[in-house]
Amino acid sequence: MGPYRIGIDFGGTKIEIAALGQDGRELVRRRITNPGNYSGAIRAMCDLIAGVDQELGGQGSVGIGIPGSISPDTNVIKNANATWLNNQPLHKDMTEALGRDVRVENDANCFALSEAIDGAGQGYRTVFGVIIGAHHIAGEWGHVPLPWPRLEEFPMPKCFCGNEGCMERFLSGSALAQDWKGPGHRSAGGIVEAAEGGDITAIGALDRYMERMARACALAINFLDPDVIVLGGGVSNIKEIYERVPPMMRRYAITPNCNTPIVKNVHGDSSGVRGAAWLWNTP
Repeated sequence: MGPYRIGIDFGGTKIEIAALGQDGRELVRRRITNPGNYSGAIRAMCDLIAGVDQELGGQGSVGIGIPGSISPDTNVIKNANATWLNNQPLHKDMTEALGRDVRVENDANCFALSEAIDGAGQGYRTVFGVIIGAHHIAGEWGHVPLPWPRLEEFPMPKCFCGNEGCMERFLSGSALAQDWKGPGHRSAGGIVEAAEGGDITAIGALDRYMERMARACALAINFLDPDVIVLGGGVSNIKEIYERVPPMMRRYAITPNCNTPIVKNVHGDSSGVRGAAWLWNTP
């Protein structure tokens, strides 16, 4: 078996592993329930990697995407929504447990890397990736305050990070669900159909969501000027985003002719694990 890359998508409830060949072709994929504790997660990942290596008859490079980031000062995890990961030296512990180096990166960065290499962002120089999940917007971008706020958006909602007004609290799937159905609701599934059927609350929630997404995307354009914005996560399946948001964001973008495309991801739920594998240029 030739060289291959192993990627792990470390989620709050599941751990997924995949191996990619030199050409990016998927060779193996498996998913297990996350044990929900640090030592158990280390053992589970090592067992998954050992199983893939045994099946493929080699020793692949290993990349891990996590719902947080590594502190450059202390080399421990910070800002993970799976809070038991915080302050843990995951890179060190996995490297020692495996007996070979691993690379660890934020899961939103892995998503963007996957889509940039052979997904919706392929061929663009600068790709800005956003995961709009059921509960969170992955990456620190979600914890930037919603730009150009409206009076009716005050008082700004509290975020789990401790701050107020984070885009996470306006643009995540659960935020859309709560704007539609009220506090406590987590899923916005069916909102498009409800709006098409004349549900006034669904129409209003979608209208507000599109306008807020336009402000958020314009902010990314103003400070980064990406060649493309790629959306992932469950909310990215709402087709109206790609029709309604681009013309709306031109009001806020500082460039006179804002034509930055907003596109849906290609690899879907596979982008995280694929991006983790692509953390190594050569396996």
